Amino acid sequence: MTDRPQQEWWSAAELAEAGLPDMPGSKRKINEMAAREGWKARPGKVRRRKGVGGGMEYHWSLLPTRARLALIERREDTPEPKISRDEAWAEYESATATARRKAGERLAVLAEVEEIEAAGMVRSLAVTTVATRSGASEKSIWNWFARVEGIAHADRLAYLVDRRSLRKKAMPVAPSAEFCEIVKSDFLRLSGPSLTSCYDRAVRIAEKDGLSVPPIHQVRNWIKATISEPVLIYHRKGVEALRRFYPHQTRDKSAMVPLECVQGDYHKFDVFVRWPGEALPVRVQMVVFSDVYSGKILAWRFDVSANSHTVQLAIGDLVERYGVPQHALLDNGREFAAKAITGGTPTRFRFKIVDEDIPGLLPLLGVKVIWATPYSGQSKPIERAFRDLCDRVAKHPAFEGAYTGNRPDAKPENYGSRAIPLEDFRAVVAEEIEAHNARPARRSEVAFGRSFNDVFNEAYSRAAISQATEEQRRLWLLRVEGLRADSKNGELKLHESRYWAEWMYRIAGQKIAARFDQDDLHAGLHVYDLAGGYLGHAPCMEAAPFLSVEDARTHNRKRKAFIRATKELAEAERQLDHHEIAARLRAAGKPVGEDLPKADVVRLVPAHPKAPKPARRRETTDEREATARLEAQITRLSERRAAPVEDDPRTRFDRALTLEAMLAEGQPMTAEQGSWLAEYQQSAEYRGFARLRRAFGQEE
Repeated sequence: MTDRPQQEWWSAAELAEAGLPDMPGSKRKINEMAAREGWKARPGKVRRRKGVGGGMEYHWSLLPTRARLALIERREDTPEPKISRDEAWAEYESATATARRKAGERLAVLAEVEEIEAAGMVRSLAVTTVATRSGASEKSIWNWFARVEGIAHADRLAYLVDRRSLRKKAMPVAPSAEFCEIVKSDFLRLSGPSLTSCYDRAVRIAEKDGLSVPPIHQVRNWIKATISEPVLIYHRKGVEALRRFYPHQTRDKSAMVPLECVQGDYHKFDVFVRWPGEALPVRVQMVVFSDVYSGKILAWRFDVSANSHTVQLAIGDLVERYGVPQHALLDNGREFAAKAITGGTPTRFRFKIVDEDIPGLLPLLGVKVIWATPYSGQSKPIERAFRDLCDRVAKHPAFEGAYTGNRPDAKPENYGSRAIPLEDFRAVVAEEIEAHNARPARRSEVAFGRSFNDVFNEAYSRAAISQATEEQRRLWLLRVEGLRADSKNGELKLHESRYWAEWMYRIAGQKIAARFDQDDLHAGLHVYDLAGGYLGHAPCMEAAPFLSVEDARTHNRKRKAFIRATKELAEAERQLDHHEIAARLRAAGKPVGEDLPKADVVRLVPAHPKAPKPARRRETTDEREATARLEAQITRLSERRAAPVEDDPRTRFDRALTLEAMLAEGQPMTAEQGSWLAEYQQSAEYRGFARLRRAFGQEE
């Protein structure tokens, strides 16, 4: 037994918990004993405690004799059970930086001892030598070796950390559980009340119910320790705030090429513009399409409101100037989800998807539509360009006095003092967009300090671009409507106008897509099927004045020409007349023969009471013998029916077998016997005997 305990320095709380003889059992009593015996006056026997909590530590030699002997007897004769490797490294991570540094110094001391020991010196002498050189006590070095005994060299560092330095934060206990729950439930609301107001309301409840009221700082600490930040955000700020709390996704564009994907969106300028036909100044809306790879703005159009026709024209500008993109990133607005733009796309968020949807412009051009997440500006990089336009266009010097402010409470002092003519507005926007594309020092992952124009032009010259045909130009130059042709002749009706051509009988009753110039409805319709195939042109049937004889004659002349052409076509289609077909039928026919097939079943006609009786024929010997046999059989059956039938299952089954044999041999049965047999064959008793008979054979 050594003359020293394993732990030499003790705090008042540790001494109280140790339960040593001749020592008080509380921290307060230990401090009183230390003050009474003057422990602080003993040099080298008292020191300030390092680490969490602070306070004073006392050397074990200050304790009474019996207490010192108890500490020596408690030393680590049985080593402290080692924690697992994962727990050791977890404690190492939670230790302070100073504790981790000291653990590294201890590991270096042990390595030096083992190095000297490997050179031929015994361990005890090696420990003494290293202790003198490093300044560590021999006892500490031996304790360190005991800690890492049986531990792999790679894990020794985790086991050498001073466990007293671990930053262990115990979960605070609610001072008053019911009171704190009241405060927490009131605090976790979307209206976001302050903790002070929740605490004050809980105090009023506690005074009535007789609950203990802890100080507010304890309640605040308990809420911080027990409620996680995501839960707090969800209860007080909502799901959208919780979604923003989650880290955003970084998407790489370096592997893309120009026109691999374009993005489109609407932007409403904070500028008053004089729009033709509008009595009051308006805030113009602009639909913009930009290249996702380079960020360059490719096409834009203006209108008073967001609508699918403006989107259609902007897509046409993009395709006609640069080519057909492969993908289009769009939001969920009605102007983009309209059937004229994305009809036939199965993943739209709006409108009901039906098989008879007219194909939209983008599906007809072979562009794959990608829908951005609703209410998520991060899903569309074009939002960053809109932020630039808000500053460089809406606040342009040429628009001074027409700026409206971006919020109702942010109106400038000269609000509404002027409105910009539309042409001047177009010119400034075009100039600023060109400057936006040409501005150098862009910091995207593909720009590397270049402008959007440089990035787009360099990659565009090497990319494979699809160009639109003249037939495809009609897809964006004309407005589209889904119509159903008249079931009789295929006539179409649109905006109180009627359209028809001679070929349209082929689409009678069918759903079609009609494209037209919305500024000239009398120019007719270009008719497409739902697969995008062009069917033909349908001219407008203009209404004629009621008393116009000339218009009536013209209409009658066209109708006669149509009938005459149809007659000629009908005559050409029928090569044989009805006389020739009838003659060929007579030649192919067969004469009706007199021979009839012999009837296998003959039904006798019952004789009328007043019909004459036929003459009686003399019976032959064979007929008399057959009659005698039949009478004998009938007699036997009568006797069998007269005999009493025992109500026994086996007897009933045997009777059924007899009747079945008679039926198989063609012997006659009475109506009662046939009815009984048919009913008995449907019973469970009959089926059970029949299964036994099939399984085990007929009993003798």
